[in-house]
Amino acid sequence: MSEVFANQAELQGAYDFLESNHVVPEMLLQSLASRTVLNGASDPFMFVSVDGSSIALTERNATKGFGSIGALARGARGLKVISALAISPDGMAIGLCAQTWWARTEAKSRSRKDKKKHNRKRTAKDKETRYWLDTIKDSSAHADNAGTKLWFVLDREADNKDVLLKLEHSGHRYTVRGSWNRLIETSGKDKQYLRQWLDAQVPRGSFSFDVSAAPKRKARRAHMLVCWCRVTFRLRDRWRKTEQRLELTAVWAREQGTTPPGEKPLDWVLLTNAPVDTFNDARHIVYGYTLRWRVEEFHKTWKTGGCQVEQTQLRTKRAAIVWATILAAVAVRIERLKQLARTSPELPADVELTEHEIRALIVLKRDIKKRTETIDETTPTIGQATLWIAQLGGYTGKSSGGPPGSITIGRGLERLRPAVTLLKALEAEGRVRIPG
Repeated sequence: MSEVFANQAELQGAYDFLESNHVVPEMLLQSLASRTVLNGASDPFMFVSVDGSSIALTERNATKGFGSIGALARGARGLKVISALAISPDGMAIGLCAQTWWARTEAKSRSRKDKKKHNRKRTAKDKETRYWLDTIKDSSAHADNAGTKLWFVLDREADNKDVLLKLEHSGHRYTVRGSWNRLIETSGKDKQYLRQWLDAQVPRGSFSFDVSAAPKRKARRAHMLVCWCRVTFRLRDRWRKTEQRLELTAVWAREQGTTPPGEKPLDWVLLTNAPVDTFNDARHIVYGYTLRWRVEEFHKTWKTGGCQVEQTQLRTKRAAIVWATILAAVAVRIERLKQLARTSPELPADVELTEHEIRALIVLKRDIKKRTETIDETTPTIGQATLWIAQLGGYTGKSSGGPPGSITIGRGLERLRPAVTLLKALEAEGRVRIPG
């Protein structure tokens, strides 16, 4: 906060706002979610990538209302959160549909065997599964109010009976990466499982796509074989001796011939309620799943890449969540700028930046331009504008050689903001006119 407000009165006002009991985190999030689903209403649907994370926060005397995160033996403190990030059909971050927060205040250390036995006895409302269900419910409610169609995309942690049934009852489409070799219903007497059933399917097509580098993964162009089949799962609850049936399509995409030595090939079993009748339908399922990483990129920008949400020293759980919610909106915008600049750099800058932001950016760029550069009044492209913003944030391109990232874009936006405020004030006094 002290990096944002230099004036002591303004800084105190900001702290009072964050720590006020009249500022309800859920209402802040509701305003973000309402705008998000409205922004996506013109598209046939929005992908919604749902994933969990944790925010490490300082709490020396256990007085702020935080809980344990990570391994209990490490003693780390903070908050747990599940985010639902809306993504346009062409892969651009739109905003948050929901976020669910909680503190692990009663976590106990158990062996894997004891933990498994303990969990079997509990219902979804007694486990952290309920936070996933709440996130899906809240996202669906906001979308239904706006008449927006969603397509949930979740990783293997969501291959859970209660989550699958919640998604099915939401009325929206979904894709979940399978984690379990589930029992399926067949006409024969012998038991059949999903993996064995898929092994019997003949690949119906193939395609290639670019895989970005990651820890323990090399960048490459992966060649994927694809097959699919309709299956009916027998979702059994052994503890309560109940069984429910759920009919889905399983799309199996596996890498062949392009895996670097020492790495495991990509192997995705994707469970979806969307119709899959053609190879293009199956490929679209895989494409949607590749966008799931957008929420992980958002979490990185939010936590360490540009917003540094974990550095807050606020004194209460409520204040920390309010601050984190505000920064979440900033993180989404940074991600959106980054993605637009990389995928649609020729679009005009006004697809994302306001008129005052563009004008202020042109003025600031002229102050740091090279001798060979000419900066006129013409609206730049979004690729040029994002590069200029990153240059305000210290980007030179020399260290990484790659396109601007979230850290320099975030810094640039911070330095652009005062110029925008000044420009608006001068315009209001009639001392400058924004060409229109």
